[in-house]
Amino acid sequence: MTRFVLYGGKGGVGKTTVAAASGLRLAEAGHETLVVSTDPAHSLGDAVETTVGGEPTELRSRLWGVEVDPQTGIDRYRSLFEALAAEFSDAGIRLDEDEVAELFTSGVMPGSDELAAIEGLATYVESDRWDRVVFDTAPTGHTLRLLDLPSVLDRGVATAMDLRDQVRRKVNTARTMMFGPMAGRRDDGPDDFTAMRERMDRVGTVLRDPDRTEFRVVTIPETMAVRESERLVGRLREFEVPVTTLVVNKVIEDAGDCERCRAKQADQADAIATLRDALPDLDVWTIPDQSGEVTGLDALDRVADSLSAIG
Repeated sequence: MTRFVLYGGKGGVGKTTVAAASGLRLAEAGHETLVVSTDPAHSLGDAVETTVGGEPTELRSRLWGVEVDPQTGIDRYRSLFEALAAEFSDAGIRLDEDEVAELFTSGVMPGSDELAAIEGLATYVESDRWDRVVFDTAPTGHTLRLLDLPSVLDRGVATAMDLRDQVRRKVNTARTMMFGPMAGRRDDGPDDFTAMRERMDRVGTVLRDPDRTEFRVVTIPETMAVRESERLVGRLREFEVPVTTLVVNKVIEDAGDCERCRAKQADQADAIATLRDALPDLDVWTIPDQSGEVTGLDALDRVADSLSAIG
């Protein structure tokens, strides 16, 4: 099995439940496992009925959970530009708060939710603490912006670095003119901007590596959800993210004598057949509809029993 598993899909299909259940089963199989929620509307704590914050919390033996703090990513990104403004100030170029903000948001400014998510991905992709890391991603639109973020950040950082290098060259030229060729030059070696670009590059590489990462699309057996899942798989493939599995949640298995339930069960079967026909190369796992809310580790155990090929 790959080391990193990402669950994604439209809102309300049960991604958090499935991700938490997957993590639970991996932990029971003996793997040190971390479940990471990158959804700004965190519900991992509710799913496991335990307070989960911005630092990994132990939920059960070998099972940990964390909800990434939206402010973390934005703080890291902004600090780079504040340091750049300070360097400009040292060079005699003073920027007021509005100008720093304009520099900070130049180009395509990613949202704090996506920045937090990519920061969470980077942090736990680079950590050797856990054998398996399961990501509960935000709804489809957020996830796609997240996958595009490494290149967005790279463009923004590249622009800032180019501007900084222009200032450094002017400063170095002025120093040389004043003090001669032996004047000290500004260090052009590795720095925080370079480190961020390299970090984003590593995240992008991992997300596209089928030996390390797999993406599982969670859906429900309804026409609208199935169509969105098909589109999501198509977009993921454009990003070269390895999609392996469709997890169909809330499937009615026993309609009993309820005529309305039997009709819905038939509609669900048609939706699942459509999904199989549209994406025949992907595994399809089905999870029975659960009565009541699926919260707490005992309830998650029942969901985990339906997940195939985990270990």
